[in-house]
Formats: sequence, C-alpha cells, structure tokens
Amino acid sequence: MRVPSRSPGQRPGPPAAPARRRPRGPVRPSAANGPDLDAYRAAVAELLVEVGALAGASSTKARQVLIDQRLREPAIAAVLDNTPQGLIGARETLLLEMARYQPNARSSAVDLTALVRIYLLSRIDVMWWRDASTFVTDTEVHHSVDLVDLEWLRRRDLLRFRYTEQPRTLVGRGVRALRRRVLPDTTPRTAGLLFRRARREVVALLNDIGREFVAATPAGTPPLWVTSLVRSAEHQYRLRRLGYAAMLPSGHCLGWAVDLEMEWFGRFGVRDTLAGLLLNRQRTGEINVVDEGQAWHVCLAPSATARLRRAYEAEMGI
Repeated sequence: MRVPSRSPGQRPGPPAAPARRRPRGPVRPSAANGPDLDAYRAAVAELLVEVGALAGASSTKARQVLIDQRLREPAIAAVLDNTPQGLIGARETLLLEMARYQPNARSSAVDLTALVRIYLLSRIDVMWWRDASTFVTDTEVHHSVDLVDLEWLRRRDLLRFRYTEQPRTLVGRGVRALRRRVLPDTTPRTAGLLFRRARREVVALLNDIGREFVAATPAGTPPLWVTSLVRSAEHQYRLRRLGYAAMLPSGHCLGWAVDLEMEWFGRFGVRDTLAGLLLNRQRTGEINVVDEGQAWHVCLAPSATARLRRAYEAEMGI
C-alpha cells in the first residue's frame, strides 16, 4: 500500500498560474482518460528517495540538477504538461518553493522531501481540473451558486461529518482557547473553516466516506472530521504569509479539494482504518490523496462528479 504525501510550508509569492475568473455557463472537467497516475506516483516516490539523500544545505545545486532531470521523465512530464503551468512552469515553481522553504510550527512540511511530495502529488488535482476557474476572492466564495451552506444542511441532520468554524471575534477566540485548555483532546486541534461552503458533489463524497467510516469503526468513534474545504486564492495567499502550507494553483481554490483530520483519530485507534478507506478510493480513481501529516488532502476526480451529484440530489430529496 503506497502512502501519499505530506504538505509544504511556503512563503508568499511563487510563480503561480494566473487565477481565472469564473466563466459564464458550466465548466467541463478534464477528460477521464489521461496520464498513468500509478506510474506518476511511483516515479514521484523514487524521486523523493533521491531528494532525501540530498537534504543538506550544501546540496542545493545537486537538488536542482536532480529536479531538472527527473521532472522530464515521461511518467512525471505527462502529468505536469497537462497542468495550467505546464512542465516548465511547474518546474520553476517547485524550485522556487524549495529555495524559499523554511520549516515552521504552522507548516505541515517537516522537510524538503515533504515539500516536494506535496507539490508534485497535488499537481494531479490541478491536472484534473485544469479547465475549472479559481475562486479568486472571499466574496466569490460567499456568493457562488455552485456552493451550498453546510450549516443549513447540518441543522437538518443531512451531514455525515463534522467541522468547526473559525471564531470571528476576540471573545470567540478566547472561548476556543479556554475550551482547548480544559478539554484538550475532545476535538481536533484545527483553526476551523473560514468558509462553511462546499460543492454539492463534495458534500456527497464526504457523506459517503462518513458512512463508510462509521460502518468500519467501533461504536463510539467520532464521526469524520473536515478541517478545510473551499478557499479563495485571496485566502490562500493569506495562509502563505502566515507560514501555512498552501500551494498554488490549488484544488481548494477550485472548490474540489478538502482536508480530513487524521492524527486525532489515532487516539481512538482508527487512523489506519480511515487511511485505508481513502487509499482504496484513490485506487479506484475517485479521489487523489496527499498525506499532510495531521490532515490528509483529498481531491475529487472529474469522473466521479456525475454519480456524486445524483447521490446529493437523492439524499436531499431534490
């Protein structure tokens, strides 16, 4: 069983593909038949071994030569060529990310190997959704008709997963901090959602995984926990300035990616169970998974959207 990647911590300002305004009318997802993703993931895994062997500060030039050579290999180039930046743009962005990388407490990229892994595996997301347009601003996220309000669904008991929102006031942040001190492990240690909105297909996916997780775990296990959903590019840059791992382009800014809590479920002995469920879905081609340590990044594949849209409408009685 191949374990996916961990995430990076970046500084602001990498060369990213320009965020595109949302076009009028529906956007067609990329074709289902594309590069061999198993071969791509295997090639990335081999590259990571070599990056790890060149981890020292004195190996900067050698790492650059390695990246130049390995990204041009057919299995890797086939994916990167099909992203909005193309092979050359992806290479330049990765090298800049590596040059600017500095580990910090907020970043889930514990080292350069993790940085390279998260970047390259997350390119599957942007290859899949290369024709989708970015949610550029917070306002676009709040007002998009393509997204639904999770709180409306939660109050009607239509969600099979949990989340928490970011406190909006000083009082709210104080209450959150007090609760963590008094009851430190009752919920995951996460900042919470800035946007409690999601695509309908993503809601159906999370409900599906949530039900499967309940069926596979002992009674009393907490439900699936979502730590991040859709983000605007504006917010993605804010996260970068704060030192968080926030790649650009990102499946989050397209509305098709989510982050799921993993580490906290180790307290209940079910982390590996959840990991297995996610990796099984990746093997079927339904999702792309990237191990980011505390949370795993999950992006929905275009080929699964039609089924999940039907599932959402059936669940909601539409």
